[in-house]
Amino acid sequence: MANVVRAALVQATWTGDTESMVAKHEEHAREAARRGARVIGFQEVFNAPYFCQVQEPEHYRWAEPVPDGPTVRRMQELARETGMVIVVPVFEIEQSGFYYNTAAVIDADGTYLGKYRKHHIPQVKGFWEKYYFKPGNLGWPVFDTAVGKVGVYICYDRHFPEGWRQLGLNGAQLVYNPSATHRGLSSYLWQLEQPAAAVANEYFVAAINRVGQEEYGDNDFYGTSYFVNPRGQFVGDVASDKDEELLVRDLDFDLIEEVRQQWAFYRDRRPDAYEGLVQP
Repeated sequence: MANVVRAALVQATWTGDTESMVAKHEEHAREAARRGARVIGFQEVFNAPYFCQVQEPEHYRWAEPVPDGPTVRRMQELARETGMVIVVPVFEIEQSGFYYNTAAVIDADGTYLGKYRKHHIPQVKGFWEKYYFKPGNLGWPVFDTAVGKVGVYICYDRHFPEGWRQLGLNGAQLVYNPSATHRGLSSYLWQLEQPAAAVANEYFVAAINRVGQEEYGDNDFYGTSYFVNPRGQFVGDVASDKDEELLVRDLDFDLIEEVRQQWAFYRDRRPDAYEGLVQP
């Protein structure tokens, strides 16, 4: 029998406050579960606006501990309720002065499995992230979930092939890439980079983007979230570029092994020749 995983993602508009934003995502998750989804992922810092359009100390208020903060605990309850694996991107405070752009991964029974911290931190107009976040320091974890091996790579990370590859080497079958990227900056790359990463590393990718404009800047988040398979093909239609949307798609994990046997990219790697890639 085919190893098909029904997966979901949400691209959402900002509601104006954390409580209603979290509640909205809970309803999307319940709808995904009603439609048979077994895993779902949300967008970058899903419970807050994309405050990195400005550099203001007031926005540290969005940070909370992981896993002991209120949002991750609430998502654990949601996972237990729905029986879904949930990828939960939030602004994390580890201790005073130590802040990260983080995604928690929660198993279908509500168990907190661990977290990924964004490695590559941009500092350009509209994306002033170095003001808020330290670079990630937890490596490239792949989580053994109820649906298989799930990894996370966050937004700006997607421009760097090294992390995609390490997630593949660590056994990922599905990588969620929660993002917040705007129309004028990188839209032509959006449907290029993640399919290329899916091909090069022979796994599924869930690419999630915010949608709409928010009060802290001019960024026009263009949605168009999607799932892509290890052949670089979109799984179903790409989401709207203007409207909030829940995508639910069937991912045939047997395709991963089929592609790896056919294209054999992992067999033909030459790590003995790559030493120069890690020289500063």
